[in-house]
Amino acid sequence: MNVMVIGGGGREHAIVWCLSKSPRVQEIVCVPGNAGTLSMATNVEADISNHASLIELVEQYSIDLTVVGPEVPLCAGIVDDFHEVGLRIVGPSASAARIEGDKAYAKKIMKVAHIPTAEARVFERVEDARGYIEAREHGFVVKASGLAAGKGVFVCEDVEQGLQAIEQIMVDRTFGQAGDKVIVEERLKGQELSVFALVEGRTIYMLATAQDHKAIGEGDAGPNTGGMGAYSPAPVATPEIMATVERDILVPLVDAMNNDGSPYRGILYVGLMLTPGGPKVLEFNCRLGDPEAQAVLMRLESDIIDIFEALADGDISELDIRWKPQPAVCVVMTAKGYPGPYEKGQTIEGLDAVAGLSDVQVFQAGTKQIEQFTVSCGGRVLGVTALGQDIRQAKRRAYEAVDSLSFNGAYYRGDIADKAIAAMSQTSH
Repeated sequence: MNVMVIGGGGREHAIVWCLSKSPRVQEIVCVPGNAGTLSMATNVEADISNHASLIELVEQYSIDLTVVGPEVPLCAGIVDDFHEVGLRIVGPSASAARIEGDKAYAKKIMKVAHIPTAEARVFERVEDARGYIEAREHGFVVKASGLAAGKGVFVCEDVEQGLQAIEQIMVDRTFGQAGDKVIVEERLKGQELSVFALVEGRTIYMLATAQDHKAIGEGDAGPNTGGMGAYSPAPVATPEIMATVERDILVPLVDAMNNDGSPYRGILYVGLMLTPGGPKVLEFNCRLGDPEAQAVLMRLESDIIDIFEALADGDISELDIRWKPQPAVCVVMTAKGYPGPYEKGQTIEGLDAVAGLSDVQVFQAGTKQIEQFTVSCGGRVLGVTALGQDIRQAKRRAYEAVDSLSFNGAYYRGDIADKAIAAMSQTSH
């Protein structure tokens, strides 16, 4: 079987890595891919927003199945365009992908379905948003309603920070059209949890859990990023919490989307805050998270092509997915300046040395190959991921690998998985 993977980040490298281990997969084409996918796939430079050119690649490379990594092509209707010409592809339709592409729509669906989430107001006029924020007394969150690569969320302590966020989103247009509408919502307190599920019609299949680290700084300080690291599984995801998430969030959402004429088929990501009053939804995404995918897929024991085929063909009821019991930790190494303007073109050293380590994978994200050198070309550059017998060992292995890697200006958080280690310590006492 020949498979095409759309995207060029760490999540896509992890997907390609899983596909490369499948005895059922002959050839992998990655569009556009990165320096990490080069050894396992044929990288093709193409504009992933040009769906017609991607359809041509399917014919050129005799592709049997296409897997879409990032949200932008999904929200732009790539699945609809492929289905129109009878091609197999994994992912939700454009109308279903609105659950991520339009946060105001997601809030509306949650209200209709009585799904627990933060109280929120949606604004299209900058004056109205400013007036609402000026009347607030407590901390709140300001979000661009559209796609902003994980960076359009501002956790605000006071009115001044809120007004600055509105200025960035609606006046400076930092996130372009994503800032046509803003959402101002109450700030929830608790631990975050990423839950992934396969959804097809009314069938839901829960996958392994993970916990992301959004903020740039240790202790969750500073602005939000696309994600600075993750671990899987998340100890906070107890059987009781997972049962609640399925009953009170996933089932009502799937029903509401069917009733709305937008049935969901694909991978659904639920970003949760575990509040004292129970799990509440922060966001829905229409694909695997990044960097959560790197930690989750590192633990996958089943053949990933069986999962993708079941999703593409619309029958996930027979799936029996197996996971390695060992936890995984992913540490993201970023370019100097990220999440703001960042440096590019820095040569990455140590990749060959780390390639020899057992139970360690370096999933490349913002990288490209120039002659014999691997150089940085994005904000998030590497996702250094390791398995361990327990979370402490997985963390230690990941950071030992990080210490063996270097490029000018490299930055990473040193506290990835500390919350999990603290949780495990509490349960052992």
